Amino acid sequence: MPDDNDLFRVASQTGADYTAKDIEVLEGLEPVRRRPGMYIGGTDEASLHHLVAELLDNAMDEAVAGHASHIDLVIAPDNEVTVRDNGRGIPVDAHPKHKKKSALEVILTTLHSGGKFGGSAYKTSGGLHGVGLSVVNALAETLTVEVARDRRLWTQSYRRGEPTGALKDSGPVQNRRGTAITFRPDTSIFGTAKFRPEQLYRMARAKAYLFRGVEIRWRADARALPKDGSVPAEETFHFPGGLADFLASIIADRGQPALRAFTGAAAFPGGAGHAEWAIAWPEDDEPYQSTYCNTIPTPQGGTHEQGLRSAILKGLKAYGERAGNRRSQQVTAEDALGGAVALLSVFLRDPQFQGQTKERLSTPEATRLVEATLKDHFDHWLSGDPEAATALLTRIIERAEERLRARQSKEVARRSATRRLRLPGKLADCARQEAAGTEIFIVEGDSAGGSAKQARDRETQAVLPLRGKILNVASATLDKLRANKELGDLVTALGCGLRDRFRAADLRYERVIIMTDADVDGAHIATLLLTFFYQEMRGLIDAGHLYLALPPLYRMSHGATVVFARDDQHREELMRTTFKGKSAVDLSRFKGLGEMPAAQLRQTTMHPATRALLRIEIAPDAREATATRVEHLMGRNPELRFAFIQKNADLIETLDV
Repeated sequence: MPDDNDLFRVASQTGADYTAKDIEVLEGLEPVRRRPGMYIGGTDEASLHHLVAELLDNAMDEAVAGHASHIDLVIAPDNEVTVRDNGRGIPVDAHPKHKKKSALEVILTTLHSGGKFGGSAYKTSGGLHGVGLSVVNALAETLTVEVARDRRLWTQSYRRGEPTGALKDSGPVQNRRGTAITFRPDTSIFGTAKFRPEQLYRMARAKAYLFRGVEIRWRADARALPKDGSVPAEETFHFPGGLADFLASIIADRGQPALRAFTGAAAFPGGAGHAEWAIAWPEDDEPYQSTYCNTIPTPQGGTHEQGLRSAILKGLKAYGERAGNRRSQQVTAEDALGGAVALLSVFLRDPQFQGQTKERLSTPEATRLVEATLKDHFDHWLSGDPEAATALLTRIIERAEERLRARQSKEVARRSATRRLRLPGKLADCARQEAAGTEIFIVEGDSAGGSAKQARDRETQAVLPLRGKILNVASATLDKLRANKELGDLVTALGCGLRDRFRAADLRYERVIIMTDADVDGAHIATLLLTFFYQEMRGLIDAGHLYLALPPLYRMSHGATVVFARDDQHREELMRTTFKGKSAVDLSRFKGLGEMPAAQLRQTTMHPATRALLRIEIAPDAREATATRVEHLMGRNPELRFAFIQKNADLIETLDV
């Protein structure tokens, strides 16, 4: 056993190998290129769209500050995007600290530089850390900036964060001002990831809702758009009603709420900013909440959302107390907003976010400002329509009492309200208590989940959205399986246990239906789910409870004839039969379940009278072959998959890339 001197010598030798030469200092934009995930979250498709969001945020800051009235978002072929505003334009004069560089070049090449750290350039802004534009430049293969100031046009080009030439005076311009930035992401960082026009289109529309004084003009080259016509080539977004217009668009297909919406806008005391809100309680009781700060989406909420929830809760309790309704005191914020559509947008000086991606607001003062401002208006709203206010309070008290009954109940069977409400995840359960005649649809993502919830029969159909592609259980360790939240939610929702603990009698639904998009990604997700059920709940398959939904890939119409095609082969079959001899057949391709109108999803995929389901079975004489196939295609040995691909490659007739 070594003595203390031996240990000291070992430590000294290890320390001698670690010297000052091992300390690396990254300069300029190199930190961004080395670790893009620190600045935009990663290098996947979602992170790629964050670059456009950074540019739109800068343009929106100019609009909110009163210096720009319109913004252009232009999509070109070859993954190129332009964002243009008619604001003041980025300064082009020499920077006082970096005299050999213009202020424009400093902003584009230096982290933590900009006009939003203090002073009076912006009262409120979404760009706070001075890294947005420089990060876009660092991660762009090419970037060109045009600045129109004082009736002159200045241009400069960059490549991977480095200027390719000096700032150029391109001469006089008339009737033009502001900043235009055109960039193409660096393929060495983002690989084959491409901008999705439909996502950028929604992003532009959402920004226009958040500031009623701005006009956002969407333009896209036809070559960059999906061929199904789901995204227009040109559109101008301008919503004078702000969040009230946004709310109306969300609930448009969900039936007119019995209660009028609570909408409004107000300034915070002392010039600290202002807030705008729009809240409705639709009859379908399906929640949707979205919050923003300085036009930046905050999907994880934060202190401003806490203020909203507190204002609504205290307002309802105060109204109930005035009305002599003692039951109102048992209401919680989740009872009050659990079935509401709530939108909140705040504008603050120097807001604090968690992380550069700004997904959660952490400004402590925001809670007090939002609560005080909204509660006063909510009190007036309730007092102005006592009949509607009483109806709302009664509805929310019923939710609270259902929650309390569930908590008090000790039953754990399918009929237990406690079990139903304690289920994790975003399960929208059905109303029927017994399993007979009920079914649960397992869908991918909140978007598809929202469409399915609107399309379902609330009496007998439940919907469980899962987030992303689930774990491949055939190649994962038991610890990973136990730690996976999405699979944990699924197991708890079904209630029948795993493997040797599986009990068909405890299954909470008669049918378990996998419902994914009718494309390659959807097939992949369905395969992962089938692998899970095969390995962990094989009794579910043996008892005939597992099904695959067959959503359509195409909608085909000619005159009054409208039909749906499951895939390309079915589409060609319909062209030869239903539309034989017809010309100009209108064909649209569904991007996914989340993009499909609820009525069409109900008709084609969810209504028992009009849908088609595939029941998953294992033939008695194919059990060994099935086990081998699952192991080869989904197991831990990649060589088996590679051998399968080599053996069957000649069977592929068309490769859709």
